[in-house]
Amino acid sequence: MYRHRYTCSSECDLPLGKIVCVGRNYAAHAAELDNPIPEEPLLFIKPATAAVPMAEPIHLPAGRGSCHFEGELALLIGERLTSANPADIPGAIAGLGLALDLTLRDLQSKLKTDGHPWEKAKAFDGACPLSPFVKLDWLPDWDALTFTLWLNDEIRQRGKTAHMLTPILDLTAYISSYFTLEPGDVILTGTPAGVGELLHGDRLILQLEEDWLRVETRVA
Repeated sequence: MYRHRYTCSSECDLPLGKIVCVGRNYAAHAAELDNPIPEEPLLFIKPATAAVPMAEPIHLPAGRGSCHFEGELALLIGERLTSANPADIPGAIAGLGLALDLTLRDLQSKLKTDGHPWEKAKAFDGACPLSPFVKLDWLPDWDALTFTLWLNDEIRQRGKTAHMLTPILDLTAYISSYFTLEPGDVILTGTPAGVGELLHGDRLILQLEEDWLRVETRVA
């Protein structure tokens, strides 16, 4: 069962709530899937049942086609936010972590063609492996964060928050204008280019900065 954890020894008693995700927040990722760049953040939600600890093996849904990895920077919300201003956001982010937005790509393509929502392709059980969170007792440079994903020892994704179409603070404020964010909610901030299919036996490593956080997982 998933529970929020910090990388340090201090406990995290925030309950897991909803997981708010943003699509196409990196122009290069939109281009690699031949998608138009949205004029405003493209939002969708994963339920709490999608969350699993990233260190545990990934189980691919059987009989549902190709499952892709999408590495993302994750924000742990620590204070209630409703229609917040960007200036309100820094003190309300309790932690920084990493996430995998697992996507049933064949199913998503069909849903998009049919004009249907994506949830069946994005919100299934186990669709959101989450790392422990780095507890924020300082304010980082939100526009200068970097994370990296290796697949079988090959760098496949390198995300830089400076390349986000909607920066972290503006994005969080925008989300709060549509959905009240509660302590324990998580925001997935978008994936950079380099997504791809997962196969049984694959090994993934995700890293935040050079030494803030590093987590390894495998596909069962």
